Amino acid sequence: MASKRALVILAKGAEEMETVIPVDVMRRAGIKVTVAGLAGKDPMQCSRDVMICSDARLEDAKKQGPYNVVVLPGGNLGAQNLSESPVVKEILKEQESRKAAIFAGPTALLAHEIGFGSKVTTHPGAKDKMLNGSHYNYSESRVERDGLILTSRGPGTNFEFALAIVEVLIGKEVADQVKAPLILKD
Repeated sequence: MASKRALVILAKGAEEMETVIPVDVMRRAGIKVTVAGLAGKDPMQCSRDVMICSDARLEDAKKQGPYNVVVLPGGNLGAQNLSESPVVKEILKEQESRKAAIFAGPTALLAHEIGFGSKVTTHPGAKDKMLNGSHYNYSESRVERDGLILTSRGPGTNFEFALAIVEVLIGKEVADQVKAPLILKD
């Protein structure tokens, strides 16, 4: 079986846990993950001043596509930067047209008009923005999957979110194998 590939787009101001936890969990599952910097390959300052290094510039990573999944970490400034990027919009439109998975900070989906009509969840602070215009069916679930769109509520839901990615891409058995040594509370 060919290895699954994931693109994680890292923007200045991204939520650290929403970046690192999915990358770590996906790599534990054997998914080839590329962390691509929206502003280049230099270390990126995240929402809590943690610096994260990208594997590649987004423009270079885009050329290596297509990917099985694109992950957009949230965080207020990070989501805003993703929402304002024409390159991110182009990548998301390609994913959507290929019917490939998009696991994302929902406000970036809204900004780029991706997945309208899908059931999504967000951090409570973004709920009103997501409900404005009635483009989505809003859920209070910790992690919400609607077809190829997967969203979560925030940093505290990241292990659930990351394991859901693994389950979608590879299967529940692998997700359970990755979960066991993490000693997560059920």
